[in-house]
Amino acid sequence: MSERNPATLALLLAALVAFTGCATMAPALPQAQAQIPATWPLPESTGETNTDAAQLPVADIGWRDFFADPRLADVIALALEHNRDLRVAALNVERVQAQYRIQRSQRLPSIGAELLLERSGGDAPVTEVYQAGVGVAAFELDLFGRVRSLSEAALERYLATDEAQRATQLSLLAQVAGTWLALAADQELLRLSEAVMSAYGQTLELGQRRYEAGATSALELEQIRTQVATARADVARLRGQVGQGRNALNLLVGLPVPAGLLPDDLVEPVTRVAGFSAADDAAAAGFTALAAVPEGLDSQLLLRRPDVRAAEHRLRAANADIGAARAAFFPSISLTGSVGSVSDELSGLFDSGTRYWAFIPRLNIPIFQGGRLRASLGMAQADRDIALAQYEQAIQAGFRDVADALALGESLAEQLQAREDLVAAAGRAETLAQARHDAGLDSFLVLLDVQRTLYAAQQALVATRMSEQANRVTLYRALGGGWLEDSALPLPAAAAADNDSD
Repeated sequence: MSERNPATLALLLAALVAFTGCATMAPALPQAQAQIPATWPLPESTGETNTDAAQLPVADIGWRDFFADPRLADVIALALEHNRDLRVAALNVERVQAQYRIQRSQRLPSIGAELLLERSGGDAPVTEVYQAGVGVAAFELDLFGRVRSLSEAALERYLATDEAQRATQLSLLAQVAGTWLALAADQELLRLSEAVMSAYGQTLELGQRRYEAGATSALELEQIRTQVATARADVARLRGQVGQGRNALNLLVGLPVPAGLLPDDLVEPVTRVAGFSAADDAAAAGFTALAAVPEGLDSQLLLRRPDVRAAEHRLRAANADIGAARAAFFPSISLTGSVGSVSDELSGLFDSGTRYWAFIPRLNIPIFQGGRLRASLGMAQADRDIALAQYEQAIQAGFRDVADALALGESLAEQLQAREDLVAAAGRAETLAQARHDAGLDSFLVLLDVQRTLYAAQQALVATRMSEQANRVTLYRALGGGWLEDSALPLPAAAAADNDSD
């Protein structure tokens, strides 16, 4: 063969590479049948539609715009930077990205250089042969799209892991906010219990003097002591809860939270949503309530949830696996070739007349595999159907999350208003009972009963405030949250275009 054969071989190889990978045997992606309503069921008491809110999907609201308290926003930023679970999720993304790049590299020939020394001998004289060359080893011509389907499946799994990390970020955001809110509520309850314990302590001193003077009964004195002991128990319990809350927050953040970022109480708004107006009079108490989602808001927003998008990418990966399983039924062609020089002396390795070339095509035709190929195809199809069902389930679960948060939000708004009215009424009753007791019209037991009612109402109000705030965070998470500004994930497009040489 002439010396132009190596060049001809290279051109032929390039043409074959360009031709391969242009087809795929993957079936059309099945359409999900989640069977959810087009809009969410809204309570009848929603009121007028907020047209401004309808123009601002919750999924477009960044978390820095959603959480109004700058301390909470700073704590979340620290958690996004230092949380270990989030770090593991980011490393998993890098790992799957590397797996995708490994699989994608099989769509191009692997070219390597080789320098070989062969010495042989025995009864015969020792001989030496030096060889240097460049070649391609077992490169598969992807005539039926098997390698391409495997590459597409690897890419979709990388994208699914990418979305899973975003879901982890969103979950971490909600956990940090919920723990911060719970700590705020516990601290407010602790301050309330300490104030009540102090007030009961003063009442006990006064009651002791009145009892010694014969102006009150032993029963009334013991009732006061009962209330003092109850308040002391509440204070001790809440101090423990506050300590546990701080420890939980430190674990989520990944380092001790600075004292300046810890919450004080729940009298300041911790969440806000641009374009949403207050749903009730809760704002008068220092809150900025998340308004009910306006009527007509499309439930297709669920498709932007990271967990739903991850399930969609897993479905696409399983569908691409079917293409690879189908292509395995057809013949495959692999090429091995090399060009170089060979000589029995190292000094003459690259002299004229030492060049060589080799071209070894291999055709593999599956004839009998004992049913392995058909079973592999059946397994791939079953995996695709499982992924489709999981995708539909993810959509349905997301719809329920949003519907539950909406229903609970309406209920909590009404509860919050009722609790505030109850505290106001109990406060007025306590003032009147104190005046009647001072005037000698009622016994101290009547006043004590009214004070217990006020204390319980104040505790319930704090708990309801915390639940109302936490539910807004739940709704924000259920709708997919906002795209995280602090995310440093590699872009999928960059990963697809990445083709580093090894």
